[in-house]
Amino acid sequence: MGEGGKIVRRKLSDQVLERLLEMITSGELAPGELMPSERDLMERFGVGRPAVREALQSLDTMGLISISHGERARVAALSAETVMRQIDGVARLLLSTSPDSLAHLKAARRFFEIGMVRTAAAKARPGDIADLRELAARQRASLGDAEAFIAADIAFHRRIAMLSGNPIFVAVSDAMLNWLFNYHADVLIWTGAETTTLNEHDRILDCLAAGDADGAAEAMGRHLDRSAGLYLHHEEAQKK
Repeated sequence: MGEGGKIVRRKLSDQVLERLLEMITSGELAPGELMPSERDLMERFGVGRPAVREALQSLDTMGLISISHGERARVAALSAETVMRQIDGVARLLLSTSPDSLAHLKAARRFFEIGMVRTAAAKARPGDIADLRELAARQRASLGDAEAFIAADIAFHRRIAMLSGNPIFVAVSDAMLNWLFNYHADVLIWTGAETTTLNEHDRILDCLAAGDADGAAEAMGRHLDRSAGLYLHHEEAQKK
């Protein structure tokens, strides 16, 4: 009889986590419902409070439950946004340590956003165009305030992704934009090109309003190619 692999004793908290995940995925614990109390879980699984608390903290970190101080945890609604949040911390760490990863992200964003703007040109209605123009105006009014300018920029591109009607596209758009803009304080190098950004957004908007998918894709490509040079890894920025 061959020698088997080593038997590893699993942490109690991992076993509790596995059971809680089963309860959530099976629907026994539905989105919006309160989780059982810590005491109830201790009795149900025959474990101590530390194992329960560690398992609940893991679920909170995963975005599957929300924990409020002094209140019982509540099951979160699962969504594409929940999924993307799971890799957010790792993605930010990867970007901050690897210039190649930043280059890959910029290329992926270009591919993604050109596809999004083509879809938007086919689906945009007058109300959508009005929303985008309002966001463009908000960004123009934010000149001189970097934080507000960036927030309006993210909102503009996110609104384009929303026209797809696909929540996964919106979640991916949010993730990529936030990783680019926010993963490190000195990544975005302002070069006085904010007005150029605004004019490029206006050009994209005009094409969307006209239902011109090719023009919108070309305008978005030029916009992203020009702005790509503003996003530098901190190692590259130090060489400038």
